[in-house]
Amino acid sequence: MQWFAVLFKKPREQRNLTETRANAALQRNLPADVIMFAMSIVRVALDVPLYRCFDYLAPGVTRAAIGCRVRVPFGRRSVIGLVVDLPEESDLPAAQLKAIEELLPAPVLPADWFRLTGFCATYYQAPLGEVMLSALPAGLKRLDPPTPRIPKVAKALPQPSPMPELTGEQTAVIDAVRAAGAGFKPFLLFGVTGSGKTEVYLRLIADALDKGGQVLLLVPEINLTPQLEARVAARFPAAGLVSLHSELTEAARLRNWLAAADGRARIVLGTRLAVFTPLPDLALIIVDEEHDASFKQQDGMRYSARDVAVFRAHDRKLPIVLGSATPSLESWANATEKEMRGRYTLLTLKERAVAQSRLPAVQRIDLRKEKAEEGLSGILLEAIEKRLVRGEQSLVFLNRRGYAPVLACTSCGWISDCRRCAANLVLHLKDRRLRCHHCGYETRIPKACPTCGNQDIHPFGRGTQRLEEFLKARFPQARILRADRDVAKSRKQWEALVERIHAGEADILVGTQMLAKGHDFPKLTLVGVIGADAALFAADCRAPERLFAQLMQVAGRAGRAELPGEVLVQTQYPDHPLYAAVVAHDYAAFAATQLAERRVAGFPPYSHQAMLRAEAPQMADAIAFLTTARAWPGCDAHPAVTLYDPVPMRMAKLANLERGQLLVESASRPALQAFLAEWRAAVDGLKLPSRLRWHLEVDPLDY
Repeated sequence: MQWFAVLFKKPREQRNLTETRANAALQRNLPADVIMFAMSIVRVALDVPLYRCFDYLAPGVTRAAIGCRVRVPFGRRSVIGLVVDLPEESDLPAAQLKAIEELLPAPVLPADWFRLTGFCATYYQAPLGEVMLSALPAGLKRLDPPTPRIPKVAKALPQPSPMPELTGEQTAVIDAVRAAGAGFKPFLLFGVTGSGKTEVYLRLIADALDKGGQVLLLVPEINLTPQLEARVAARFPAAGLVSLHSELTEAARLRNWLAAADGRARIVLGTRLAVFTPLPDLALIIVDEEHDASFKQQDGMRYSARDVAVFRAHDRKLPIVLGSATPSLESWANATEKEMRGRYTLLTLKERAVAQSRLPAVQRIDLRKEKAEEGLSGILLEAIEKRLVRGEQSLVFLNRRGYAPVLACTSCGWISDCRRCAANLVLHLKDRRLRCHHCGYETRIPKACPTCGNQDIHPFGRGTQRLEEFLKARFPQARILRADRDVAKSRKQWEALVERIHAGEADILVGTQMLAKGHDFPKLTLVGVIGADAALFAADCRAPERLFAQLMQVAGRAGRAELPGEVLVQTQYPDHPLYAAVVAHDYAAFAATQLAERRVAGFPPYSHQAMLRAEAPQMADAIAFLTTARAWPGCDAHPAVTLYDPVPMRMAKLANLERGQLLVESASRPALQAFLAEWRAAVDGLKLPSRLRWHLEVDPLDY
């Protein structure tokens, strides 16, 4: 398939070839079914921020070229693009069209992949070329890619791992999915932590494989893949399992992607970008932890992999299972609200799968009455002591890494704020650095206050490093292990850390949300939660939902085997309804309360939103741009759409840029989409101040 490389060395020479010479060259190099006599036009999608495709000349191609990659001249450089159409004529005169430089070898992207990326470009108001090219592995976009070897899909040599006996609830769930038959069937699998959702996934995967199908299994984070990958590989050693995530090398990602695209890999386990993997025999999609915000891409095309997966299942007419112990309120409403017309079928696992295992007892510790030492109450410290005596493990959960959130001067009031962001520099005492967790800026810890010279500067608040230091002093005999992004920066480091926990090399764990989900530590019987109150009164309407999910996830780490579990939540607000729902393990009650509040306020899922955001060196420029966009005359033709006033973002400054936003809302999704298509085009035509950048986000998660 190197024929076009010879023919298209120089575009100018190519344009001067006669039909006879072109035909002769093509006859020597091309398959018979793609030979034509005339110069054809190919329409190419390029990875550029422009809402259009580009026409090029290409001799001898037929519609078989659609879906092929091409190397084309663009400005002064050559780039890789995708052939999306063969129009009969171009808007430009033929004399102005350049010729493609090379038609690249397989793979050829299939029609359903075009429908998927086309939907994303339309729904998320993104340039088609950016969507298509960003969905491809980097190895397919390089101008000088190495010759790819035929990838081998690793196959395990042990017999398949034995299947455990199903509980009655698991059997009922699996039977319900089987009874639904073929076609698009969205299921919401609501199962408490430890209820055996993974075993349900494995049985459904087995069904799909038995019918000759492929399976796409999506997880929110790389750190969740190792143990899940091991379980899937052990259950299906001959299925050809491949994983797709950002920590793979470029070569490994390309090999795995190609194996999935040509059907040799029958199971694909991946994070959000894996939703775009071509799968010719796709028969089942599973989205684990479907509520997780990590499924939302936060730059480029800001898509939700969960929602894209639902569209893909609908387009391919196949079942999709969305699983979670704390479903997103949107998914819960789709399964339970009457006006949503039962879009999803609700499946429930209320009990833990291990017979001796019970949901942990949750207790609130009232910090208004209990004194705390370095943030830890006497009740929690005593509970940790008991676990040490019994040889059990404890987890102290604080979702804030570093030593302390801020360094401050008690004399003049100076605080360690980031010069580039509207945020504080976090104290990392071990590294002797102050570091911004938003833009990455860091500096040395000052010996004295930079403002007044006072040497008596102190850390305020606490992070996981400070907790670790205190616990080592308080329990010198204990083996204490900290788990956060500072000690587990890569997948290998994380796997090594988890191995140590399983091997019993830690008595007390100090961790962030990295430890909160997807992990099964049999000896872990106590979870202590500190610092959760801050999220109770956040301006973001989704903050309570995220907090509840986080608390239920981390609570679910306790008592997953025969040993009973206990969860202690320290709070200044023990009577808050959210904590009452956590104590009762009552997601349904929490969801009902939250949905009632959102219905009154007109928040999603009872409305549909988009956010226009702008960033510039000066806030005045960002707000002026948003104000101009809001004043677009065409807004009057869309009465079902509301545009709110431009305001600064919650983090008004990031990486030296001031940021503003404008919320757009409608009770009708079609009405919102119709408006956005016209409005985005109008905004795209506005003259921008120097260095101002903007983007439009559909279904935003952050406000």
